[in-house]
Amino acid sequence: MSKRVGDIGLIGLAVMGQNLILNMADHGFTVVAYNRTVEKVHHFLANEAKGKSIVGAESIEDLASKLKSPRRIMMLVKAGSAVDSFIEQIIPYLDKGDIIIDGGNSEYTDTQRRCAELEKKGFRFVGSGVSGGEDGARYGPSLMPGGHKEAWPYIKPIFQGIAAKTDGQPCCDWVGEDGAGHFVKMVHNGIEYGDMQLIAEIYHLMLAIGLNQAEMADIFEEWNKGELDSFLIEITTDILRYKDTDGEYLLPKIRDAAGQKGTGKWTAIAALNYGIPVTLIGEAVFSRCLSALIDERHQASKQLPGPEINFTGDKTQFVKDLQQALYASKIVSYAQGFMLLKEAANVHKWTLDYGSIALMWRGGCIIRSVFLGQIKRAFDKDPNLSSLLLAPFFLKAITKAQKGWRNVISTAVNLGIPTAALSTALAFYDGYRSERLPANLLQAQRDYFGAHTYELLGQEGKFVHTNWTGHGGNVSATTYDA
Repeated sequence: MSKRVGDIGLIGLAVMGQNLILNMADHGFTVVAYNRTVEKVHHFLANEAKGKSIVGAESIEDLASKLKSPRRIMMLVKAGSAVDSFIEQIIPYLDKGDIIIDGGNSEYTDTQRRCAELEKKGFRFVGSGVSGGEDGARYGPSLMPGGHKEAWPYIKPIFQGIAAKTDGQPCCDWVGEDGAGHFVKMVHNGIEYGDMQLIAEIYHLMLAIGLNQAEMADIFEEWNKGELDSFLIEITTDILRYKDTDGEYLLPKIRDAAGQKGTGKWTAIAALNYGIPVTLIGEAVFSRCLSALIDERHQASKQLPGPEINFTGDKTQFVKDLQQALYASKIVSYAQGFMLLKEAANVHKWTLDYGSIALMWRGGCIIRSVFLGQIKRAFDKDPNLSSLLLAPFFLKAITKAQKGWRNVISTAVNLGIPTAALSTALAFYDGYRSERLPANLLQAQRDYFGAHTYELLGQEGKFVHTNWTGHGGNVSATTYDA
C-alpha cells in the first residue's frame, strides 16, 4: 500500500492540536500527526489516538511523504517566528500547488506577507482562525479560513466536516483573500474581550447592590433563556455556582488581575490604524491593563476618595436595567466590530460576506450566541448596511433598552463603580446619533496652533486657514483628514 495515506498533516500536539486531529479522525479523515518533540507523537498514538485513523510522523520529511497530493499541512503553533520557522522546514519537501495552513492566532499582516511570499514560490497558503477552545476543537470549532482561494476546494470538505453546525450549516466558510481569515478571527477575539468585560462590569454592579452569588447565578441563568442566550452567559452562570473543595465559592478567591494574549490589543491597534471608533474593545483591553496594576490599586484604594457604596433603589428593577444595559452595549460592540471589518475590506479589497461571518460565529466559538442570527438576517436583508444600529431589529432593541441603560451608567457613576465598557458603549451611541459634534472646535484649535486648516459648512472640500491672532502667517500646514 502506498505510504501516502494522509488526507491532512497537522503540526503541533498541544491540547488544541490533539483535539483537532481527533475531530478530523472522527469525521473519516486520515491525519498525519507531527510534533517537534517526537516523544509526544508516540504518546499520543499510544493513548488518545489509539485505534483511530491517525498516523505518526518522525520528521517533517516523514510527514510530507505520507500525505496525498496536493499535500495539506496545518500548523497549530505559537504565532510569530515559530510559524515562519516551520514554513522554512516544510518547503523543501513540498511540490508546487501544495497547501500550508496556519491555524494559530497569527497577526493578519504576517499572513498577508506569507501569502505573497509563498505564492511566488508556487505554494498555496491559508491563514485560518480557529475558535472554540479545547472543547470546540474536539467536537466542532468555528473556522475562518482566508488566503489563496485556490486552496479552498481541497480543504473545504475537511474544514466544513469538522466545524460546528448551526441549523445544519457548518460554522465555516471561505472568508476572503490573504489575511482576511486571521483579520476576522482577530475581530472575533476583540469582540470576545468586549463581551467578557461587559459581563464583568455587570457582575461588579450586582455585587455593589448587594446580590449574593446564588442570586447572581439565577439571574444569569434566566438571561441565558432569552435575548442574551450565549456561551459566555452560560459559563458565567457555572462559574458563579462553582464551589471550592472547602464548600466556599471559588470566584471571590481568584486574583483580580486579568491576562491577555494580544488579539484584543491587535484589534484596538487596527481600529486606530483604520480610523474606526472601536471604543468598547479598546476599553476592554485597557480594563485588563488597569486590573494588572493590582499593587498600585491596593495602595490607591487607601488614599483616593470616592462615594459611599450605598444602593437605595429598587433591586428588582435595577436588575432588569442591567439586562438592558448589557444587551444594548453588546449591540454597540458588534456594530463597531463589523464597522472595522467593512473598512479593512475596503482598504485591502477583500470580498467579505458579513452575514456568512455572523453564521460562522453562531456555533463552536467563544462568542457564539442566538444574537448572531439577527446579525446574519440584517446583512442578508441589506448587504451594504452601514451600521447594525440602523437595522430595524437592533434599532428597536436599542430604543427599548435606552432608559435602563442610562440608569445603569448614572447609578454606577454615583456609586463609584467603574464601567468602562458599558459607559463607552453609550458614549459611542450618543456620538453616532449626533447630527453635530464639537469637532468644529477641535478643527479651530488645530488651525490656531498648527495652521492645519478647516472646512466651512457648505464649502466642503475647500480648506481655509485663519490668522487667529493677527500676527500669524498666511501659510497653512499640510491638510490631512483624521
